[in-house]
Amino acid sequence: MNGVLLVNKPKEFTSFDVVAVVRRLSGQRKIGHTGTLDPNATGVLPLLLGNATKAQDIIPNHDKEYVADFKLGLTSDTLDIWGKILTEQKTSVTPGELENVLKKFRGEVNQIPPMYSAVSVNGQRLYDLARKGIEVERKSRKITIYELELLNFSEENQSGMLRVKCSRGTYIRTLIDDIGKALGTGAIMTALDRTSACGFSKENCISLDEIKNLAEKGGLEEKLLNTESLFEKHKVLYVSDAQAQRFFNGGELDKTRTALRKTDHNDGDIFRIKGEKFVGLGIVKGDSIKIYKHF
Repeated sequence: MNGVLLVNKPKEFTSFDVVAVVRRLSGQRKIGHTGTLDPNATGVLPLLLGNATKAQDIIPNHDKEYVADFKLGLTSDTLDIWGKILTEQKTSVTPGELENVLKKFRGEVNQIPPMYSAVSVNGQRLYDLARKGIEVERKSRKITIYELELLNFSEENQSGMLRVKCSRGTYIRTLIDDIGKALGTGAIMTALDRTSACGFSKENCISLDEIKNLAEKGGLEEKLLNTESLFEKHKVLYVSDAQAQRFFNGGELDKTRTALRKTDHNDGDIFRIKGEKFVGLGIVKGDSIKIYKHF
């Protein structure tokens, strides 16, 4: 069984729990995922089955979109409602004041990963250190917030909902905590739903219950997207069946004997190589198309 399975991850499951469930139901031992979701988060979790696991490190689109609930006036050790509350204060922020602060967080910003995260420092996961009460210095990293929209806000409850479209490595908990700091009130995340990941939307995902039902009927494979769907950002280069077989077997292709001889392209460009079917990704190097990855 090879391909991409789009799962709508339920609450109280880790990403690894989901992998374990699908591994058991599908009988496919080789499964990976494209980005961890916290146990209390829900939403899009693309799983890679079989040969698709080869794509794990080269997926071109790692942008994600989330809808997150938040509450002002609180801080916690985990930056969300599920941690230990550290401070609490009465706040009276208006929607206008909140909108003015949000402007500071659009575009490229620096973000420090939270202690309760899977980031490794000196070979140790930060969450392992955090559980022992140890806090270590973390380096800030650049992330990009492409879109940050206030979907709603209750002045009475001092709580609301954000839609965030962001680059890889963005922590929404940290973003909300930083917004709270900028307001001078503190803020924690109270819910998180990933609505898009790797170019796939939640509307195309299926639940674990649906996966179980399909597996029992032998129909799970019908829900798999092909591996090529991960690489739609790259243009297609159609080749002859003989060239496709050569490429699949590990041989590079002569660029001048393909359609690239008639098109504008640059050294280093990556193409989807297709004969009768998708066989892999090729990268242009001089007069050759070398193997970037074959499937």
